[in-house]
Amino acid sequence: MSAGQSQPARSLEPVSSPLEASLYEVRRKIYPRAVHGWFAAWRWAAVWATQLAFYGGAWLTWNERQAILFDIVHRKFYLLGLVFWPQDIIYLTVLLILAALALFLFTAAAGRLWCGYACPQTVYTEIFLWIERVIEGDRNARMKLDRKSIGLKKLGLKGAKHAAWIALSLWTGFTFVGYVTPIRELWAEVMTLSTGPWETFWIGFYGFATYGNAGWMREQVCKYMCPYARFQSAMFDKDTLIITYDGKRGEPRGKGAGKGDCVDCGICVQACPTGIDIRDGLQYECIGCAACIDGCNQVMDKLARPRGLIRYSTTHAMEGRPTRLLRPRVLAYSMILLAVLGAALASLYLRVPLKVNVMRDRAAIAREVGDEIENVYRLQIMNTTEQERVYEIRVRGLEDIEIEGEDRVHVGPATARTVPVRVRVERDEVEPGTHAIEFRVRARGVAGESVREKSVFIVP
Repeated sequence: MSAGQSQPARSLEPVSSPLEASLYEVRRKIYPRAVHGWFAAWRWAAVWATQLAFYGGAWLTWNERQAILFDIVHRKFYLLGLVFWPQDIIYLTVLLILAALALFLFTAAAGRLWCGYACPQTVYTEIFLWIERVIEGDRNARMKLDRKSIGLKKLGLKGAKHAAWIALSLWTGFTFVGYVTPIRELWAEVMTLSTGPWETFWIGFYGFATYGNAGWMREQVCKYMCPYARFQSAMFDKDTLIITYDGKRGEPRGKGAGKGDCVDCGICVQACPTGIDIRDGLQYECIGCAACIDGCNQVMDKLARPRGLIRYSTTHAMEGRPTRLLRPRVLAYSMILLAVLGAALASLYLRVPLKVNVMRDRAAIAREVGDEIENVYRLQIMNTTEQERVYEIRVRGLEDIEIEGEDRVHVGPATARTVPVRVRVERDEVEPGTHAIEFRVRARGVAGESVREKSVFIVP
């Protein structure tokens, strides 16, 4: 440029790099399109099954009590005919291990079945979308409504939708709390507006979480908050069943001669609840719900072309190679899962519904009573059955050792009782020091319901 030429004026606006622009992408609202088909029917079957179990399970009764109840106040967990105590925390641990192993197994074999059909986020999003479609209309109607300026009709439809969402969310929160506080008592408190501060807080908290996650955040929970989407690829291999697009059959896209079966209608993208294009290949945002399969099959039916342009398949199958279902990781997960499940069921079957804790009296180590040495113990006897029991207490381990006083204890159903027990031994029969003894508590008239607990007898 010569000295006489003027330089162009520089823009005072800051220049953003492509990287900076990509880091702050504005969320694009997704309007999932309703589709019908085999997999949509399965999703709704899962919705009905899970919600009937969740909403109805809290109202079931068993032995004149709530069948499923986490009674935190009294530290008991009722599950149908079983009563678990804090000492049974091992069963909760086993349950969590089984859930994790099952998730690993299903993911390795068939991808994200949990996410697509049974995850609460998926289930409640499906319910909320159904409410939205009923009130506001189909996909095009919802998009048109959102583009309209605020008016009475729009306010009415939006208000009705959110009122229905909030009602369902609060009922969900109420039901959730009903598994901790007996639900019939909780219902009476709600009807009289006398719920306690904790019940009120948790009903509101879980109601707000349901409303926010399923009504507003939706796919963002799956894409950004759920850790499962991040590590699922570690459990995938080329024999894992995933949703695939048959590019050999579908490309090149379009209509007319020389084109593939994909007419580029976009229904697979419109039906996707996370807004991805499955034709671009497997992506971590894909939750495996198969809505794109149903949508594509509908188009193929109209065009009189074979179904399966988008389908459940494996990478090996798409490459023309055989798929192996029984492979090392699937067999390993299955064997471990069956082993843990078998051990848990055997433990439950052999579980003795009687628990005993032996504690020495801290007030006195030992004392002399005439020609005898006496130790005092406190026995906590827990009756985990739902029938009253009479327990007989016996002690052994030393010659002529005996219990002084009452050796029978009445314990009510699903309750615990702490009783003092005085044990005596003739002074001349034992040497000074610590001696191992054993308490045996047995339910009178009930075969096999007995517990043995070790302790020590101290002779000064």
